[in-house]
Amino acid sequence: MNYQQTLAYLFDKLPMYSKMGKDAYKADLSNTIRLCAALNNPHLCFPSIHIAGTNGKGSVSHTIAAILQTAGCKTGLYTSPHLKDFRERIKINGNICSEEFVISFTQQIQPIINEIQPSFFEITVAMAFKYFAQEKVDIAIIETGLGGRLDSTNIITPQLSVITNIGFDHIQILGNTLEKIAFEKAGIIKQNTPIVIGEMHEETKKVFDKIAREKNAPIFYAQNERKVVHFAYNHSLADIIIDNNHLKEQHIYTTDLTGIYQTKNILTVLCAIEQLQKLNWHITEQNIKEGIKNVQKITAFKGRWQLLQTQPTVIADVAHNEDGIKQVIEQLTYTSYHKLHIIIGMVKDKDVSKVLSLLPTSAIYYFTQAPIPRALPTSELFDLAQKNYLTGNKYDNVNQAINAAKKNATNNDLILVIGSVFLVGDIEIL
Repeated sequence: MNYQQTLAYLFDKLPMYSKMGKDAYKADLSNTIRLCAALNNPHLCFPSIHIAGTNGKGSVSHTIAAILQTAGCKTGLYTSPHLKDFRERIKINGNICSEEFVISFTQQIQPIINEIQPSFFEITVAMAFKYFAQEKVDIAIIETGLGGRLDSTNIITPQLSVITNIGFDHIQILGNTLEKIAFEKAGIIKQNTPIVIGEMHEETKKVFDKIAREKNAPIFYAQNERKVVHFAYNHSLADIIIDNNHLKEQHIYTTDLTGIYQTKNILTVLCAIEQLQKLNWHITEQNIKEGIKNVQKITAFKGRWQLLQTQPTVIADVAHNEDGIKQVIEQLTYTSYHKLHIIIGMVKDKDVSKVLSLLPTSAIYYFTQAPIPRALPTSELFDLAQKNYLTGNKYDNVNQAINAAKKNATNNDLILVIGSVFLVGDIEIL
């Protein structure tokens, strides 16, 4: 098989969450364990950091990776889903893995694929572990898919675990209360391994504290360690002033991840880096500042309040659930524009009505859908939007919607694309 044939095999043969939803989710680790055993357990060959959470885990993963790369570490990074290229899921020092590796890996494990019928995600996890071991990374940052306890990535024993936050997403799989979702995410807490919690909530804190005690895992809440005292944003960079609650010192961080929600993520990152320093990873304050300032440049991270063009301003953000949309709405209060144009497409298994109820009725809407089977049909999204007093027109795809918005907008307007990772990934100018 060539590369395109290999991708077709992986996408078409294996159960894939983006196509099938919860039916593709394998709620145990046995397939991943068998796959990795057949590969001589590559996940045991490198130290790792494990990151879970409802929102923010992509930003936290990439920012930690940028800092470690700046500190001179050969850094593996496994994330999902991808936006443009499948190989975005598996990077070393910001570079995606080679087509040749994807081909050879898939050919190597085809017999066991035929035997155990793993999911697409289980295969990509094993692929990432094999690549990081083969390339002898100094450390790998491993992001969970969804959940944690039964997530395929949870066969690793990391040096540090991180849970960014807990919100309502994937409730049909993880549970319909914050406590139930927190329990699933807390499955990445390991024996005697420090755990960093990004956002603290009364409902989830008791879950994390209990499991950390049972595992004798030192637990650190980022909000207890530092606080943000100032945030200033322009289109390309943001300045964040942070106080250390214990040392009575203040630092200014400039970042190319300009969303207001990144303030929470940076607190999580700083707490995680402090724990890595205690574990004898040599990371200087200059490394931290340089990494935070250049996350997109260093890691090729995309889709988080990303400026795509100016006059009119076009911004894309992969916000797709209640918490993510609330953060985008807050960001709009920091953003200058004349009229707001919102392009939105969602998937069927989100709480679409809840998301729509949060959006401003004063905006002009362009309803569309991503090119995946899980996408909510544009006509259904349009009907739900009307019930929430959102008005606009329907478009076949996101690029048609963007072109229409650009024709309608003046140079001082803002065009915002939100609602689905897969919608953002389909933007031609991304």
